This record gives sequence, C-alpha cells and structure tokens, in this order.
Amino acid sequence: MNFEANNPTACRILPSGDAAITVEFSRQISAEANQRVLALDRALAREPIAGITETVPTYRSLLVHYDPEQIGFDALAAQLTELAQAPTELESIAKRRWRIPVCYGGEHGIDLDDIAATCGLSADEVVARHVAAEYRVAMIGFTPGWSYLSGLDAALQMPRRQNPRLLTPAGTISIGGVQTGVQCLAGPSGWHLIGRTPVRTYQLHREPIFLLEPGDAVNFVAIDAAQFAEQDRAAERGEIVAELVAS
Repeated sequence: MNFEANNPTACRILPSGDAAITVEFSRQISAEANQRVLALDRALAREPIAGITETVPTYRSLLVHYDPEQIGFDALAAQLTELAQAPTELESIAKRRWRIPVCYGGEHGIDLDDIAATCGLSADEVVARHVAAEYRVAMIGFTPGWSYLSGLDAALQMPRRQNPRLLTPAGTISIGGVQTGVQCLAGPSGWHLIGRTPVRTYQLHREPIFLLEPGDAVNFVAIDAAQFAEQDRAAERGEIVAELVAS
C-alpha cells in the first residue's frame, strides 16, 4: 500500500546526502502527486526559506538543496512538511500554455505505424488522439530541456522499446509508458518515435535557455513536412516557432 493511500496530504521527508532533502508525495506517477510537487516548488519560490539553494521538481517528489550552515535538517524538514500539506488547486499550477508544431510519421516519426498496430488504431487515429490531448510538463530531466509530459491518451500508452536506439534526432516527440515527451538534443532513447518538432526547447545561447518549464500546459499541432522544413530553418535562425497562447 502506498504511504499516501489513507492520507491525500501525506508526504515523506527523506535525507538526500548531507545538504539535500527529498519531499516525496507518492511512489507512483500521478497527476495529483505532480500537482503537489509543483505547488510546493511555487510556494518556495514565492516565500523563500533562508538556506535553500536550489529546488528540482520531478514527477512525484521535490529535491531541495540547502546550506547546512544556514539551516539544519530538522528545522527545514518541519517547514517543508507544513508547506507540503497545504491544499492546492490544479488551476493554480498551470502558468503558461504552448502550442507546439509536430510533423508526424514518415522520416520524422518512424514508429507511427508500429504504434498504430500495437494500439489497434490507424495512423491517422493515433495522430488525432495525440493532438487532441492536453499535456502538462511534469518535469525536465535526462538531458537538458528533455520534457516529460503527463496527459497521454490511455489508448496510446504502451511499454517502452525492448531495444533502445543509440541515437534519435533532436526535437523527437515520443511515447514511453504513460508519458509522451519532447527530446531536445540528439541522443539515445527507448521510447517510440511518433513525430518531430522544429521547436528548440533548449538553446544555450538563447534567453530563455529552457523554453518549457514544469507546470506549463502543452498542445501539439500537426504540420506537414514542408511546414516542418520551413519552421526548422526559422528555428535554426533563433526564432521560437512554438506559440505561447496564454501566460
């Protein structure tokens, strides 16, 4: 049984070395746990606790780095517990809403037909379901800017590949388990490649360096190969080809 099963406001305070604390809200991926992670992260941003040096939100926990010379473990744990148990509203978490263009299938989404066959759908139905969903950036990790999104249609959820690929292109949109994601840099992946976006979610010499942040809402918009090529050239020039529709 999960520790939170009988108490929806429960959390666990876990020491993570001598200068960090993990505030864990669940042992499973869930929208509710991620909502509480983001709420605590926002609360600490609004009302900083002296001694905290950095926070790192994940799907189900918040890692809090601190300076032990400014605040002790017990004192910080008590304050974090109090903040973590405060009620949250999902509407208060979403900060911004993005529309991100995606070219599905073909050379940009080489697993689309396999995804369709596994899910018992046509390729067009897979694309329609993928663009119809509203996603939330649950966390950033693995490589700089790699965005893990919650909200994937249950009909598209599938196990990761048994044999990961050693190299997949930057901008790949993929499906793995109950998640979909935006891969910012070329690299290995065990997820199923459904499409590719021309959007650069991470650019070291751009402001902002990271386009997406935990808590952002995301909708995908299907584009064709010609539109992808045009927008990819624009993105290469430094343009942000994603559309910010609310903030």
